[in-house]
Formats: sequence, structure tokens, C-alpha cells
Amino acid sequence: MKASPRLIAFYLPQYHPIPENDEWWGKGFTEWTNAAKAKPLYPGHYQPRLPADLGFYDLRVPETRDQQARLGLDYGLESFCYYHYWFGGKQLLERPLQDVVSAGKPDFGFCVCWANQTWTGIWHGCPNRILAQQTYPGDDDHRAHFDTLLPMFADRRYTRVNGKPLFLIYRPMEIPDTRRTLDFWRDMAVRAGLGGLHMVAVHESPAWCPGEQGFDAFVNPRLPHRRGWVSRRNTLKWLKQKQEILRGFPTIHEYEKVLPVLLPDTEPRGRRYPCVIPNWDNTPRSGSNGVVLHDSTPELFQRHFRQALAMTAQDQGDDRLIFVKSWNEWAEGNYLEPDRKYGLRYLEAIRAEIELDAQIS
Repeated sequence: MKASPRLIAFYLPQYHPIPENDEWWGKGFTEWTNAAKAKPLYPGHYQPRLPADLGFYDLRVPETRDQQARLGLDYGLESFCYYHYWFGGKQLLERPLQDVVSAGKPDFGFCVCWANQTWTGIWHGCPNRILAQQTYPGDDDHRAHFDTLLPMFADRRYTRVNGKPLFLIYRPMEIPDTRRTLDFWRDMAVRAGLGGLHMVAVHESPAWCPGEQGFDAFVNPRLPHRRGWVSRRNTLKWLKQKQEILRGFPTIHEYEKVLPVLLPDTEPRGRRYPCVIPNWDNTPRSGSNGVVLHDSTPELFQRHFRQALAMTAQDQGDDRLIFVKSWNEWAEGNYLEPDRKYGLRYLEAIRAEIELDAQIS
């Protein structure tokens, strides 16, 4: 019998004020600040993107988290993968997940992706400003980090693969002595009675093999690049790009044309979990330096998601994982939550394909 797909959406826990963001960007700053003030930068540019059913929510409010979980459950998601920020003993944006764990609700799956990258002001016009430096002090810090996550790993709602808690690392290539570090984490998990960890690398590159570094699998949320250098010998293309730059246009890719880039069907090295991307537009953060996947529609996304289901059709047991980037990254135009243009249609596309997949033996 074919395994059911396990759909996991990356989740941004940024929608509540914290003292650090108040200091860096002004009192009350959240992701909504940039999303709400966005403006179209070219003809036909879909901005601003504004929330519908859930409104401009605050993740400190339990009812908001309950509503998100109900939406996810109703439309076929199994869990949210919370971005988790740990900077050598200092956490940021930790409250939403801590509240989920301490309250014991909502009754919906979750897991953690350690977003181990330095915070800078690059998305706000200050690329050289270091806000929070990512460091790796050593084993004592890893122990403290593991102990902080242990109540989450041990929670009955935590997503597991083959009985082991699922733990993702966003910048795996930056982890010093990677294989030894992963073994250290797995040993702590065994000693804590968890049976180990199922460790997944994010941002795999062709020159770096996650399996050789000790990861069980990888997930690669691919996005097309910003516009590159164009030779003046290619006169028409050079003139077109020059005009776009002068007019303040971002880099624009047609969503339909880049679907093969978002989910390539080439044979990867090692175990890969596919990652689908419903939409992308980070101009609210980065203006003309942003990248837009133009004309994403629920129908095109449904085709994209169908491909991911086909890629995993032979996966057995509870290892049929599919990731979505993302549930709620509104200032990057990257979300499944209902907006004022499409409503629930992206979620409806997922549910329709999951129901169809279940009918195919």
C-alpha cells in the first residue's frame, strides 16, 4: 500500500514584537511592517500582498496559533517546521514555539529548523550592519542548545521519522566539524531516551554532499537567482536589463517558466525530500534588489505540488516527506495562508492533489 504524503511547511515565528527588533527597526516592528507598506514596482506587480482570513495576527495570541493549526489540518498539512534562532546561547523569536509547548496546544505537529545564519541589515538597506552574529562556541554550547530543545523533541506532537525527532539545519556547511557535531547531537538524543535524531540539511549545493557529512537527508528550496551580468555584445538583452534597472524593477521570473528550477527531476546525491514553493516576492524587504516569481497562480502551484507527489510516490513508511516553503513569510511573498486575492485557493490546491493521490494505488 502506498504511503500517505507527510506535508511540512516552514514557519516564520516573527509576528510579535521583541526588544531587539524594536531597537533595530523601531518600536513594534514585525514582518507585517514591511509587508503592509509594500508597493508595486512594475506594471502587473502584485503588491501589497495582504492577509485575509487570519488578518494581521500576533503570534502571542493563542487563538491565532489555533486558527493556523486548524487551517493546516483541514487542508492536508501534518506539521509546521519552526525556524529556530540560537546564537551561541542567545535565542530570538522563541516565544511562539515555547508557548505551543508549554500550553500543550494546538494539537498539531511541529518540528524545528535551526536557522543558523548571521542576521544583518541586508534586507533593510544596511548590508554591512551585523545584528546577531552566528557563532559556534563548542560542545558546552551544543549541550545547552540541545537541553533547550529537549522539551520540544520529547513532545508527543513533535514530527518524527522512523521514531526519531526530525531536526533540520539551515546552513549545514557552516557547522564546524560537521560529522562529529551531528554525532554529538545524536548521542545526546539517545542518552535522553529519544532514540537519536533524524537530521536533515537545508541548502544543499552540488559541491557538498550532506550524506558524507552525516545527514540522513536533505531538502533544497531552490529559487532562481537575481539578474546577472549581461555582455553589451548581447545588445537587446543588455538594453532590456539596463532599462529594468533604471526603472527600479526587481529581478522578474515567470513562475511557470521556472517550475523546472524550483523542483528539478535530476537524480540527487543522497536522500532528498522535495520542497515546493507556492510563490515568492521579497521586494517588501529588498525593493529593486528583490526577486519576483511573477504570475504564480493556484493552478500552477497545483501542478508543481503534483510533481512533488509523483517524485515521492515510491517512498515507503513514514519517510514520504514533502516540504513547503513557506506557510507565512509574508514580506517575502512566500506563503500558503489565505490572502485577499486568492483566498484559500493555494490550500485547496494541496488538498485536491492529496485526495487524488490517495485514490491512486
